[in-house]
Amino acid sequence: MSGFEGSYLGANDRISAAAVMECKICWEVYDPEVGDPYWQIPAGTPFADLPDHWSCPNCEGKKKDFMVV
Repeated sequence: MSGFEGSYLGANDRISAAAVMECKICWEVYDPEVGDPYWQIPAGTPFADLPDHWSCPNCEGKKKDFMVV
């Protein structure tokens, strides 16, 4: 990897189940304790367990566009 790669280029095994993630495009926060009401993701869902088609509810950024807070 070169430079800062946000969510480890999708390497889910490197992201803690409790990690709070932030979109690097619009700064929307994904908190696993809250889930994502827009996409009907229940509270307690780790970022790594989000479906592959999930995107930022604010700007439609992809999972790879999120950084560990």
